[in-house]
Amino acid sequence: MPEAGADVARWILDGGAITGIVLLIEAIGILCALDSVMRARTPQGSIAWALALVFLPIISVPLYVAFGQRRFDGKVLAHRRGRHALDRRVGAVTRATAALHSLDPALVSLAPLCRVPPTRGNDCELLIDGKATFDAIERAIDAAKRCIAFQFYIIRDDRLGRRMAAALARARARGVRVMVLYDAIGSMHLAEGWCDRLRAEGVEVRAFRTSRTALPININFRNHRKVVIVDGSVAFLGGLNVGDEYMGESPVFGPWRDTHVRIAGPAALAVQLSFAEDWRWATGEELTSVDWAVPPEHGRDHVAILPTGPADDLESCSLMYLHLIGRAQRRLWVASPYFVPDQATFAALQLAALRGVDVRVIMPLKPDNVLVRMSALTFIPEALAAGIKAYSHTVGFMHQKVMLSDDLACVGTANLDNRSLRINFEISALAHGGTLSKQVEAMFHSDFEGCHGIGVRAWSGRSWIYRGACRAARLMAPIQ
Repeated sequence: MPEAGADVARWILDGGAITGIVLLIEAIGILCALDSVMRARTPQGSIAWALALVFLPIISVPLYVAFGQRRFDGKVLAHRRGRHALDRRVGAVTRATAALHSLDPALVSLAPLCRVPPTRGNDCELLIDGKATFDAIERAIDAAKRCIAFQFYIIRDDRLGRRMAAALARARARGVRVMVLYDAIGSMHLAEGWCDRLRAEGVEVRAFRTSRTALPININFRNHRKVVIVDGSVAFLGGLNVGDEYMGESPVFGPWRDTHVRIAGPAALAVQLSFAEDWRWATGEELTSVDWAVPPEHGRDHVAILPTGPADDLESCSLMYLHLIGRAQRRLWVASPYFVPDQATFAALQLAALRGVDVRVIMPLKPDNVLVRMSALTFIPEALAAGIKAYSHTVGFMHQKVMLSDDLACVGTANLDNRSLRINFEISALAHGGTLSKQVEAMFHSDFEGCHGIGVRAWSGRSWIYRGACRAARLMAPIQ
């Protein structure tokens, strides 16, 4: 036995153990590279991960485990295990709203992507910036009689966070069921005291985690939805989170330009179904006790609600944007804080401009993500060459996610970047035939007045070192 121990010691000293560990890591890297080739949703991302995993596995393997997955299989499997109850609920809502299903040609072609077909009879109100949005949300909470679903990517324990918590606590004191859902990554800095105070009032507060293990795996997936549903009849969704900066109180960014939409009518049930799916993943509960009765018609807007995410069979968010771009005949106005479209989306924008559509894109002058801004600049020469007009929003930070395709308006949570198109859970409202399109048009006209046009000098006037860094940032877009 002493001789065997000495042999092992000599083997370690000779580097045998180190060689074995290196070979094991390399083998794991190769297996992960094969997985990336089979599962990645873009060839650029697949190639980038495969090269990194094969040639630098010691660094790339942990990063791939955390950030490399592009399909959220966990929620798919959870949905399948409980599919009968959830599918029955979707089917019941679809049947109950059948008399109100929209036949508007602008929305019918989107119906296959929606869990519930588009409906007519909705009243939509555009909510511009934080004050209008959270004043309206607080009024709706104070008027709630049965149930409130309150879901945000980011919630902060600051002035606005405490104001919303107080409103939710008031509702719970009246006997209203109140459910709060926040993303575990987006709200990682949320003080536990904020949650504990609400729980002490009887409010149900849960975190949406994409991993059900103690290890922080699959942290690449985020639930980026920001929705509030009251009594199953009024819904809010859009770009604003719960934090003082969204009220324009950030010392870094100053004024915060953002957009939400209030929807009263049958489309609110489709938003509630999206929340029900997320709540089920977070808690295991099927939401049968909330109000699923069809709200009466409130207005003239035809509305489609489109929840999208990495658990979808198709790349629903990407298909939605391609549809909006491809159908435009007169105008296509876009506001996105993170403008890093994939090749298909950017080509569709170019083609729209080349066929004579008035294509305009607004992005923030002051970014909250330097890499995104650098990546966005690389699109400028090709965009201008095709006839796309690019604008910088110059006052504060612009965070809205809005598109106007002729008279079809889209307001939601999804940016024009790889994360929203393929990785995040998002939700969008598309409206036609009523007042929302006119409100969005007026809002865009006002926004254009506060913008500066971006010319080719924004790119060509930079040093070659900076342009090279921008190109490198763009190469990283598929794996961001």
